[in-house]
Parts: sequence; structure tokens; C-alpha cells
Amino acid sequence: MRKNRFFKLCVLFVYSWFLSVGLAHDYMQWGLPEGAKFRIGKGWISEIACSPDGDRIAVASSIGVWLYDAHSGAEIALLTGHRGNVSCVAFSPDGLSLASGSWDETVRLWDVQTGEHKQTFVGHRDAVTSVTFSSNGQMLASGSGDEDKTIRLWEARTGQQLHVLPGHTGTVSTIAFSPDGLTLASGSYHNFIHLLEDNADEKNTVRLWDVRTGERKHILAGHTGGICSIAFSPDGLTLASGGGYKDKTIRLWDVRTAQHKQTLVGHTDWVSAVTFSPDGFTLASGGDSEDKTIRLWDVRTGRHLHTLEGHTAQVSSVAFSPDGLTLKSGGGYGAGGFKDMSIRLWDVRTGRHLHTLVEPTLGHVTCVAFSPTGFILATGEESSQENAVRLWNARTGEHIQTLVGHSSFVSSVAFSPDGLTLASGSSDRMIRLWDARTGENKHTLIGHTDSVGPIAFSPDGLTLASGGGNDDGRIRLWDSQSGQHKKTLERHEANIKAVMALAFAPDGALLASGGLLDNTIHLWDVQTGERKRVLEAQSRSITNIAFSPDGGTLASASWLSDDDSLQLWDAHTGKHKQILMGQNRINSIAFSPDGDTLASGGWDWTIRLWDARTGQHKKTLIGHKSVVKSVAFSPDGTTLATGSNDDTILVWDLTAAAVIGTER
Repeated sequence: MRKNRFFKLCVLFVYSWFLSVGLAHDYMQWGLPEGAKFRIGKGWISEIACSPDGDRIAVASSIGVWLYDAHSGAEIALLTGHRGNVSCVAFSPDGLSLASGSWDETVRLWDVQTGEHKQTFVGHRDAVTSVTFSSNGQMLASGSGDEDKTIRLWEARTGQQLHVLPGHTGTVSTIAFSPDGLTLASGSYHNFIHLLEDNADEKNTVRLWDVRTGERKHILAGHTGGICSIAFSPDGLTLASGGGYKDKTIRLWDVRTAQHKQTLVGHTDWVSAVTFSPDGFTLASGGDSEDKTIRLWDVRTGRHLHTLEGHTAQVSSVAFSPDGLTLKSGGGYGAGGFKDMSIRLWDVRTGRHLHTLVEPTLGHVTCVAFSPTGFILATGEESSQENAVRLWNARTGEHIQTLVGHSSFVSSVAFSPDGLTLASGSSDRMIRLWDARTGENKHTLIGHTDSVGPIAFSPDGLTLASGGGNDDGRIRLWDSQSGQHKKTLERHEANIKAVMALAFAPDGALLASGGLLDNTIHLWDVQTGERKRVLEAQSRSITNIAFSPDGGTLASASWLSDDDSLQLWDAHTGKHKQILMGQNRINSIAFSPDGDTLASGGWDWTIRLWDARTGQHKKTLIGHKSVVKSVAFSPDGTTLATGSNDDTILVWDLTAAAVIGTER
């Protein structure tokens, strides 16, 4: 049932505190990787669980498991140890233990009072997608992804594996114990490749298992798409299952006979969540990102009672209050990665919306930039709610200001050399120039016919360069004072898909550019707009370009490469100098202000520091739990800021011995 653990009103506290990233609190220091000064953001949320006594809340996030006091909203602990994103959490019935499942293929058991790691359950061969305790707390069940496809039953105290339940043909997306603890229900869905195949009945089934023997009791067939959510009624006699791709229905089953009772039709997308009211008479269901609605049903008649509208993305969870009069719903991911991180309360009898709690949250951090003074850090995000540029105190992580105006994701940010203007590019095809002191929108630059990718100020601050996306593929130069368009440079080639990288040489005379599926780096005369030189790269797509501070070296990064993806060039002659080995699919690079170090962030979740003169690998910074999208040095070179798809920014102290030491 996607284990709808929003079952107490205390969940409201966790969203108001968990998603608040505006102040520098102690938690910014918790669970930091070696060499990091602080963290901005708490990662993206996968699942929330409330302890049986209502005193604790656990949040599965991209960086660990957060524990909160449910009454005050205060952070209690950050449980770290998983090597990947934490996807699911569950409290034991006595509330003393917490189980967490992760992309690292393990389940971990934690002591809720001390935060101590008690046990690691090893056996799955893919990400753990769901965990749940039996009603007596003696058994733990876990489901896994489509490289594994199994459910595993464990003795909760010892971690001993009791049974492996095979049979599903895709990701085990949802599991639930019956109230008496004797039956386990499971459902699965399939990845995109499997969705293109003919869906046989066995691929779209709910399975019921005998917990004592591990044997399959029944296969419930009827859905025409994968199973996204399941829930037992309070008396354990009825099971509800929500269908996914090609289905979009809810089916009710008689648990004793395994017979289909009725089908509820109304959602227009995957049914992402189902739950019964405490009396078992009402069923609530939530729809995925193309639906965004909650529907209430009469379980006895199958009659549709109300449609609750208001969420702007997937409804990831629904839960009734103990008296059954109020429904709480949680938002989730939507199309394009957009998120609705809100909790909404509804009157069950009337379907009326009672209250919405929405707090700002970081999305995937696409870009970071220091102001010339080094006091301010600007960030842009993908999949955030506000399509905002955020300004932070670079020393403390305190939130300063949010600049709102873009109507779609922010892809790039850059400060002018005098620090008075901040530019931002967006997939809304616009560039906005902001007064960096007041946050006022000074100019909006319109001209690109697709999303705006990279942007860069010339060293004198008078010109802004911008690159267009797939259906544009052009470089435009703008007067940064007036916002007027100055000139458009030729496309790289007729078939270029997007401009991915731009950088001015330190003297401002040259502009370097790289594109998607283009295999070349182009050097342009900024004054005339003429192409001066073309560098033949070894990689299919150039994702980032940077000139060394002395202008003598050009570094290029790439992905979609068959071999290596970080290359150094002589900026004066265009000759290839060196390939830096060890990291592929690099998104972002930056030279330190003294030119001695080159930093790179990639798809392997790491940041690497290189000796820019010799090409020697100096250090690997490990701490993010997803793709590193952007890296930036502070003007004095003592700090590195990195942004990631784990929805956090890490700020690293480069003077620390743990960072500056060279790895051999």
C-alpha cells in the first residue's frame, strides 16, 4: 500500500521542519562526509513513518534517515550508513526499532532511542524498495528491484533470513502484512523496457504468501498493468490494490477466497496510494502525476464519493485520522521530476479541502556560483516547486533570499564580475538579470527558442553569453547593462542538439563553446563573432568548459564518452595536452583561483580534485548520494561548493588536511 505511514497528524510537523532549509541549524553538521564544512538541504523524501506512540517521525531521504520529535518538530538524529539513497522506512510495533531499505541493496535496523545501528540485512541483489514489520514485530519483510524481484522474510532480532519469496517478474513495489500477521501481500511493477513487452497476466498480479512457510497461497490476477499500492482492510478480509501502467484501476479482493470482488474506475494515471478508513467502510486512493487527484470510495457499494483536487504532482500517500473524519495526503514527484512536497487535509464527509501546508525545499541542484566577494552562494534547481534562484550565506549556510520569476527549471546562474548583477537561465527559454543586493528583476532577456543552458559573463561584465537547447542550438551575446541582444553566433553544425558549455577567456577576447553530440569545441572572437578555431574532442558531448586563470589552458568535460572525459588543451594553439584518467560522465568542472587545482563532479556521485599542471589525481571527495551537477570554488580558493541531484549542497573546506592530502 506503499505503506501509507502518514497515519498521524504529527506528520505535519515533519514537513514544516524537514523541508525548511532557511536557517543554519545544528543538523547542517550531522553526518557530514570527511572534509565538508556544512550541508544545505536535507535531501529528497522517499517515505515517512510515524512511531506507534506518535512521539517519533522517521523520514527516508536521499542522504540518510532523519528522526524528529513529532510534538516539537525538533531534529533528533540523522542516521547514516547506507551507501545509497534510503527508499523506505518502518517502525517496529513497539516503536523501539526502525528498519530502513536503500538503493545499496541492504536493510538496516536502528535503535530508535540511541540511533545506534543494530543489524544489517544482506541478501538482495537490487535496491530495497519496501520494508514492513509483522504485527508482533518478530519478522521483517523487504522487497527489491527488478534485478532481484524477490521478497525476503527476516527474523528481526537476529537478521537471519527465513524465506526468499520468488515469482514476481518486476520490481516488488509494495508489501503489506495482514493484521493477524499470517499473510503477506505483495505487488510489483515493471521498468520501461518491460512495459513495451506484451504484458502477460503473471506480470500484473498481486501475490499472497503464507508467512510461516514462505509458500505462495494465491495469485490475484486481473490488473492489466503493474501494481503500485496495496492495503489490507482493518479486519483483514479485504485487500485493495492499485494498478499502474495500462490499468489505472483499484481492485478489491476477498482475502480468504482470493476472488475478485469489484473494480473501482476513475483515476487517469497510476494509482499510487490506497488506504482504508479505520472502520473499513471508505477507501481513499491517490493518483500519479497525470492525475493528481484523491478519490474516496464506498467499499460496500463501490460508489465514488468525492474527488479531491489540489495537488500539483503525484499523490504519494493518503492516510485517515484515527477517527476517520479527516484525510491527510502527501505530494510526490510528477512529470519532468517536478515535486509537490505538501501535506493537505480534507474533510472526509464533504470532500472539502481544509488546509495546505507547503514549505520550500531544494530540488536537484543544477548550478552553484559564488559572488566575487565569496560571501554569497547562488543556486539554481531542477524539480523544485518555485523554479527559484536561492541566495545563501556562504560562510554559514543561512538562507538570505529567494528570487522567483522563472516559470520553469533554473539551469544556470552567474554573478557579474562586480557582484551587483546575478544572471539566471531557465528551461522557460528566458534569462533573467537580478539586482544581487535587492533581488529585483532588472531585465528579462528573450530570444532563445528553446531552454537556456549555460550562461557566462565576460570578464569586464559588459557582455553575457547564453546557449540554447535542443531546438535552438545557438549562442547569443547580450548587453548585460541594458539587456539588449547584441549578436547571435553561428551554430556549431547543422545537427547540433544543444549548447552545453560556455566560457570566456580571462582576457575576454575569446569565447569557448561545446555542444551535445557535436564532438567539437569552438573558439569564437567575441568582438566580431567569427569562429577562430575548432578543437576536435574525443567525446561525443561537451558538458562543461573552463579556462585556467592565466588563460593558457582550456579544460573540457564530457559524458556519452567511450573512454575518458576530462581533457586539457593549450588555449593559445588549440593543441591537445592531456587526458585526466579516472572519472567518466563529468557534468561540471572549475579551476581554483590560483590555477593549481581542477575540480570535477560526475555521475559517479564524487568530486575529484586534480593537479591542473601535472594532471595528477589529488583527492576524491565522497559525500553526495546522487549525480554531482555543479562545482564552484570560492574566490579565495579555500572552499568548494558542490550541488547534486540528491537535493543538497555540500560546502567543503579545502584547507582541511583530509581534503588537501594527495592520494597515491
